[in-house]
Parts: sequence; C-alpha cells; structure tokens
Amino acid sequence: MGASLVRFLLAFHNTLKLVWRRTRTIWKETYTRAEQFVAFYYKTFDENRSQLAALYRPNSMLTFENSPVQGSAGIVEKLTNLPFQKVVHQVASLDAQPSNEAGGIMVMVTGGLLADEEQRPMSYTQVFQLMPDGQGSYFVFNDVFRLVYPAA
Repeated sequence: MGASLVRFLLAFHNTLKLVWRRTRTIWKETYTRAEQFVAFYYKTFDENRSQLAALYRPNSMLTFENSPVQGSAGIVEKLTNLPFQKVVHQVASLDAQPSNEAGGIMVMVTGGLLADEEQRPMSYTQVFQLMPDGQGSYFVFNDVFRLVYPAA
C-alpha cells in the first residue's frame, strides 16, 4: 500500500471518528432537551393547563383524539375544556430525534394517565414536533395525542 493511500485512510478514519462524536453529542443533547420539555409539559398540564399557552404559537397544531385545532388560543381552549378536572401523567417511554435542518426535535411519549378519581391509568401516546423559537428555546409546532385502547 502506498504512503499516500495510508495517509488518506488515516485522515478518513479520523474524520469518521469526529463525525461519530459530533453525532453522539447531537443525539444526547436532543434527548436531554426532550426529557426537559416532557417533564415541564406534563407538570404544567397536570397543575394548570392554561399555562401551556406559552408553548404554542399561532401556527401550532394539535390533533387530540382525531380532533384538529390550530393556534395557541384554540389549543389551550381545547385542553382546558377536556372532561376532567384532575389529571396525572405517568411517562413510560420517551424517544427523541433531531428532526430537520432548522434544529427541530421530534418527541414520542407513551404512558398512562389518571383522570379525576380513576384508579387505573389509561394508556396514551403523544408526539410533539418542537421547533426552535430563535431565542434559545423551543415551541410546540405539532402535537398529536391519542388514547391507546386494547386491541379487540
């Protein structure tokens, strides 16, 4: 093998190591941001749903059990008028990925929720598309929520 080929292969190998380290860092940062968002979102939802308005924008979209709503005001109205007063979310799993060149994050959550005095949690899944707000934080661009019922 020629010396120039060896140099090329070593340089290529070192470049791949740098790319791999950067990719791992991006995934770790993405997952950490997703964890922080999910903890904040469900704590706020469980304590005072009306405070979620700050997480949405006029172009944000929510599909809640096949019912679409657009805009922060409409989304908060939908969430505050759900047919229960108390709710506790129990997150069972969280997956996150970087989602686009703009720095978005796709978040998928599964878990259980206890509404009012219910003793058995209802299973749910929720997907968020988070977008950077240009000020170092994120807003919810897409939000899809669905209760999961046992297969018949």
